[in-house]
Amino acid sequence: MDRARRWRTRFASLRIVIPSLLLVVLLAGSGGGTGPSAFAAARNATLAILHFSVIKGTTWSGAHHRAAQRIAQKYPNVKYVYREEVGPDVTIPYAEELIRQGANIVVGNAEFMGLPLKDIADKYPNVYFGSVVASDVTTKRNFIRFFPRQYQALYLEGLIAGALTRTGNIGIVSAFPNVQVLRRTAGFFLGVQDAAKVLGKPVTVYVKYVGDWYKPTEERELATTLVSQYKVDVLTQQTDSGSPLDVSQERKIWFVGKDMDVVGFYGWSSTDTVAVSFDTRWEILYDRMVKDWMASNQNPRTLLYLGMHDTMTLADGTVEPTVDIMNNKKVGVDAISPKARPLIPASILKLVAQRREQMTKGQWDPFFEHAFISNGTGLALKDTPIPSKGTVVKAAQQMPSDTWLLGQFNFDLDGMTILK
Repeated sequence: MDRARRWRTRFASLRIVIPSLLLVVLLAGSGGGTGPSAFAAARNATLAILHFSVIKGTTWSGAHHRAAQRIAQKYPNVKYVYREEVGPDVTIPYAEELIRQGANIVVGNAEFMGLPLKDIADKYPNVYFGSVVASDVTTKRNFIRFFPRQYQALYLEGLIAGALTRTGNIGIVSAFPNVQVLRRTAGFFLGVQDAAKVLGKPVTVYVKYVGDWYKPTEERELATTLVSQYKVDVLTQQTDSGSPLDVSQERKIWFVGKDMDVVGFYGWSSTDTVAVSFDTRWEILYDRMVKDWMASNQNPRTLLYLGMHDTMTLADGTVEPTVDIMNNKKVGVDAISPKARPLIPASILKLVAQRREQMTKGQWDPFFEHAFISNGTGLALKDTPIPSKGTVVKAAQQMPSDTWLLGQFNFDLDGMTILK
């Protein structure tokens, strides 16, 4: 059996069969009712998102906000409401307030403030609750956990970054060691390694942690250090401020973005600095929840880990995958900066196009293709120590389970340079 067929067979379980869309089965009640009739009785649905941060000028909450707006545009009977800057101490009060006002799908867009929703899931059996996954994968019948396979787009970004560097040094301004960060960084690093192998050149990836998601001053300092002391000429981030992008623009080096097409949607910088970004379409994940809701499904799929193979059609007819490389509203190889593209060898451009196409068809995945060899650094979890350096945690041509990737990927890949 060839590799593509083995991949399709291995991943058959990831493909979702969506029931026929019947708008008349939308649920509008507060969720306090019991029994199947409560699901089928009402006709309107309200999607409520609790955003952990402000929306304006952010790539994370901004992308979630855009996603919910796209859902409301597609489904006339779905209303979108939200609260901003929600901490874990007010998650339940805000959720219950929104439920009283008619919300029947209530989501926390970060794990630390979304997890408390599981504590009221039994109280409101006819409400869907949801939370983004950071490392905890706890679910209940009506408590849904979700995350996009961003590592797939990050792998493509790594191919591009590995081809662009002339000094052979790439820098990552990162938040702190956690499963989400380690997993996403691994996807990027595998892309860099593959580019280096194809081009026959050494490339070093430096990671330096700032200690939190949003520390603009410290992020600027770390980005400046990476450029000045480590001769980094391609910079990316696993943090949320615009400081690394500012430093890239000022120092005239390439920047690789995350979470959202900041040039196309926010007008931040330009393609003279942003070589490429990846764009997250959280609406594909919300679309699955809404469709289950419309189908009166009392037992929805409770762990959604969707990627480039999973798509939805927007109200304007655009078909989009959950994640994709994007820049100035262009996608795929066309997303690469017009200024950067001539600097990238044809072999890498061809490989980017090939791998992207294969991932959209569900025929290839970097986490299936490559072995996971521990760097000996990362984050020790309860009952899961950091594997010692050189340990083959996963062999090539094997796919880890979704729960392992989401909850137990706690180490850096061998070859990364983690700066103190």
